[in-house]
Amino acid sequence: IFTLVAVYFVALLIGRSCFLDRACTGKVLDLVFVIDSSRSVRPSDYIKVKAFLKNMLQLLDVGKNRTRVGLLQYGSTVQNEFFLNAFYKKEGLQQAVSQMEHLAAGTMTGLALQFLREEAFTVANGARPMELRVPRVAMVVTDGRPQDQVEEEAELARQAGIKIFAVGVGRVDMATLRAIGSKPHLEHVFLVANFSQIDTLISVFNSTLCTGVDICQTVDHGCDHQCINEAGSYVCVCFEGYTLAEDESESECREQATDLMFVVDGSKSLGMENFELMKKFVSGLVGALPGSTRVGLMQFSTSVQTEFSLGQYRSVWDVQRAIAAVRYMGRGSRTGTALQHMVEHSFSKSRAGVSRIAVILTDGRSQDNVSKWASMAKSNGITIYAVGVGKALEDELRIMASLPEEKHLHYAQDFSHMEQIAEKLKNEFQTCEDLCSCESLTSFQTQASEDLRKLAQKYILLYTKCIYIID
Repeated sequence: IFTLVAVYFVALLIGRSCFLDRACTGKVLDLVFVIDSSRSVRPSDYIKVKAFLKNMLQLLDVGKNRTRVGLLQYGSTVQNEFFLNAFYKKEGLQQAVSQMEHLAAGTMTGLALQFLREEAFTVANGARPMELRVPRVAMVVTDGRPQDQVEEEAELARQAGIKIFAVGVGRVDMATLRAIGSKPHLEHVFLVANFSQIDTLISVFNSTLCTGVDICQTVDHGCDHQCINEAGSYVCVCFEGYTLAEDESESECREQATDLMFVVDGSKSLGMENFELMKKFVSGLVGALPGSTRVGLMQFSTSVQTEFSLGQYRSVWDVQRAIAAVRYMGRGSRTGTALQHMVEHSFSKSRAGVSRIAVILTDGRSQDNVSKWASMAKSNGITIYAVGVGKALEDELRIMASLPEEKHLHYAQDFSHMEQIAEKLKNEFQTCEDLCSCESLTSFQTQASEDLRKLAQKYILLYTKCIYIID
């Protein structure tokens, strides 16, 4: 096996300069790097690993609807650097890699594989649902013998649909690498002599995942959003927020349903006037939601009160009328308790297979801990938008908000400056993508309102003329 690997690497090195100039365009992946950060990796070699990761990122076609990248490193414990939904641009990924710090501890590879399966490739942390058929790929880079069992965890990861590349550096046990890597081993298990040769892994990745006939580029696939190569054929998939026809006989992507829960701060620090402004903010968002969205609202103070549950009201008018009727609680601020109630009750009757979103609006410090239940919510597949106003604490907002922060965390100095946040959220909830041919609902509503106003003016003028003639 050592001879085969060595020959394979020589072949890769010959074509390396060409490969580096050719990105994986047209390839869509969920890719997680699993990096050995044990004490056996010298500081100078750790720098080479980071350089390798940056070079790999240059090769990839990174984007929300292209290749998503995650990264974790491990020693005696596992440290997640960023999940698949943390960054959709190479600049952010590169910066995060630069900020990595060497753990210099043990070598718990099995523990890292468990984290890979249970956390890194969950939908809550950015992996796309299995039905979208986006390949899930992990690249494990290690330089030593693990201090725990890897066979069972590696097998569980593969059974979960994760393709694993096992890369050994130096005196790594080949039996361990083969236990980690997917089959055939010649395509998924590799060994280099030292960290100075680690850049050859870029060519490994390119030759195994980025070569071959790109069916999507050679046929008129007719996919509305995205075409993905699959075993000599292709499948049409939709961006998040859209779904294909149930029988998948059409390539047209249709709007996907959403269950949306507003979690509104009703503490005394807010004040009645600002509470009314918050209600108007929520009501405005509801007016811009797609018709398939179900809305619920809960208010929290010292206690939690469900104002109306998901699906209780069917029409926009009824929802907005219910919002207007909400009465201000005006007591303490227990955001953690509100999150617990949301997780345990608010989404208990959520529809299967729909997106679950929570918008949390708060103006100050919570009187209880928010970390546990914010984490629990996200692990249960609830996407959280944290909207802070005034004296809201940035650290608490960061804990609550889903990643990436630039999408899910919003702040305004006061309630009179929330228009920009409202527009951003409307664009998010309408699930429109630049690459799609869908029309902005807000623009449509604005135009429709303007047309109705002009039509009303015409009738008023006509009515006035008729009165004048009769007189």
